[in-house]
Amino acid sequence: MAQVLYITAHPHNETQSYSMAVGKAFIDTYKEAHPNDTIVHLDLYKENIPHIDADVFSGWGKLQSGQSFDALSAEEQAKVIRLNELSDQFVSADKYVFVTPLWNLSYPPVMKAYIDSVAVAGKTFKYTEKGPIGLLADKKALHIQARGGFYSEGPAAQIEMGHRHLTVMMNFFGIPTVEGLFVEGHNAMPDKAQEIKENAIARAKDLAHTF
Repeated sequence: MAQVLYITAHPHNETQSYSMAVGKAFIDTYKEAHPNDTIVHLDLYKENIPHIDADVFSGWGKLQSGQSFDALSAEEQAKVIRLNELSDQFVSADKYVFVTPLWNLSYPPVMKAYIDSVAVAGKTFKYTEKGPIGLLADKKALHIQARGGFYSEGPAAQIEMGHRHLTVMMNFFGIPTVEGLFVEGHNAMPDKAQEIKENAIARAKDLAHTF
């Protein structure tokens, strides 16, 4: 039995968002195909995802200097505890499914904040004399991303930074590959938008059986 983190970063649901519609098709089919797996949905727009801010640095600094947890302010304690919860949850999972739109060549900032929250030395990677080494080599990841234009090939592929950043970070954590399921061109070709969506949903359902 595997634990799957289904991580969505979109303010809209599947009735308004192409990425969320494809993500829902994937996860619903996955549940049917893998009934013994545990699926945890993290809606990043509804979750408490602390930014790495002055409170966090101050709290970490106090703990690293040997001060007790009680020495932290209420704000520092709350943020440090939540960051620990998020990173522990991430490490305990076996599979990750990220669902995002392409916004301004990347993904929503809450996804970056979430990645920051789980990028923890000693949990997802470690430092060695030969450089950092990822600790999650036995995990796997999928990224479902809707893109109104076309970014998979040609010059546009070099300026897309959402999937590229996610891939780099997962590789940094030791996960060798991030499968990509992209919904592309529905804004560029509005007359084919429904066909593009339906084809992506069909691919998502197929992939759900083998992921």
